Amino acid sequence: MASQRAKVLVVDDEPDVLLLCRVNLEFEGYEVVEATDGEQAMEQIRTESPDVVLLDVMMPKMDGWQVLSALKADDDLKHTPVVMLTAKVQDQDQIRGWSHGAADYISKPFSPLALSQVLQDVLSTDPEEEERRRLIILDKLQLLQDG
Repeated sequence: MASQRAKVLVVDDEPDVLLLCRVNLEFEGYEVVEATDGEQAMEQIRTESPDVVLLDVMMPKMDGWQVLSALKADDDLKHTPVVMLTAKVQDQDQIRGWSHGAADYISKPFSPLALSQVLQDVLSTDPEEEERRRLIILDKLQLLQDG
């Protein structure tokens, strides 16, 4: 993947967030595609085949949870890693993201440097390792919530 630019679909209804992500990710060498709502995101995923999706939760038409569920339910698309990007940082929301197949979680406001690092980690992790990691994190979050 080093010789080929990874394609990131950034999905957010806030123009400032899209701009911040685009500028920083293009600077880091990523190809950036954008969507401003969940329906547009699903179209872009099908037509652009991004390597990773950076997905906001609260959006018009289809929210991030609906997009994540639709993506993971589609045999052709379910292996596309999704990083949730959200202002919602409660344990319950994180548990929901991890349990629905999110590859990682970034809370707003976020550091542009952290954004690139998370995407790099997600893109370099093989799917079986990612699944194992996701289940460990989910178990820990549920233990914290139960305790």
